Amino acid sequence: MKKNLQTTFSTRQYMLSEDFEIYYYCDSQDDIFRAKVHSHSHDYYEFYFFLEGNVSIQINGAEYPLQTGHMILIPPGIPHQAIIHDINIPYRRFVFWISKAFFHKLQETSPDYVYLLKLAQSKGHYIYHYDMIAFNALQYRIFEFIEEIHSDRFGKGTKISLSVQELIFHLNRTIYESEHTKSAEDEQHLYQGLMQYIETHLDEELSLDQLAREFYVSKYHIAHVFKEHIGLSIHQFITKKRLMMCRDAILSRQEISKTYLMFGFKDYSSFFRAFKKEFGMSPKEYGELFRQD
Repeated sequence: MKKNLQTTFSTRQYMLSEDFEIYYYCDSQDDIFRAKVHSHSHDYYEFYFFLEGNVSIQINGAEYPLQTGHMILIPPGIPHQAIIHDINIPYRRFVFWISKAFFHKLQETSPDYVYLLKLAQSKGHYIYHYDMIAFNALQYRIFEFIEEIHSDRFGKGTKISLSVQELIFHLNRTIYESEHTKSAEDEQHLYQGLMQYIETHLDEELSLDQLAREFYVSKYHIAHVFKEHIGLSIHQFITKKRLMMCRDAILSRQEISKTYLMFGFKDYSSFFRAFKKEFGMSPKEYGELFRQD
């Protein structure tokens, strides 16, 4: 997986960059033998994302077993050490280092960037766990970030600057939302808001990402709330709603060539397939059969 993005592990525990560094490590048995790291601390912040291995982590003298999906934030000055229990299993993780000066600049921009940092400093809360769906999405985001660092594309510096801020914000937002679960009343308001918004924006982009931006909640929370209320994914519901509006328009003798565009289908072939799957016949056949003269 993403072998071209792997970094050969070294025991270096200091930053070369003034702001941040991010690495993807996949250590084999030989790598683990050569690069054992004892308990240490450093003068920067470390985000550690555990992907694979038989590993635990020791933080401030307490040991915690790790599972895929664990994310750890270690502030400056906190002693820690990864303890590898089985060298026959590849040891995979991301390591994301951020300097104190860079974190301070982010904090001046918005306190939203330092929610996790405050938890670590005030409560000694260092370890969090993502479910597999959220963690896979997080992996994809990090790999895109690392790919940009290794690329030679136009605007690379600007994109990297945006990516690092987006990643830090994403981590703070997802953990905050997981620890501040919505009440049943809040979820009902969100569901009603989604239904109303979809109803009035069927001709526009209605992806989960777009809805998450519109309602200021994670797309995973939106998907959960929607599935809980009607038993369909939000994509299935939107498609059905669009098809029903198209059906009604066809029955009222509107042109099929204009109808599917009015309700958010981007091309006729995808509309045709969806319509036939839903109603068992083509749009033209449906109109000829059920339209009232």
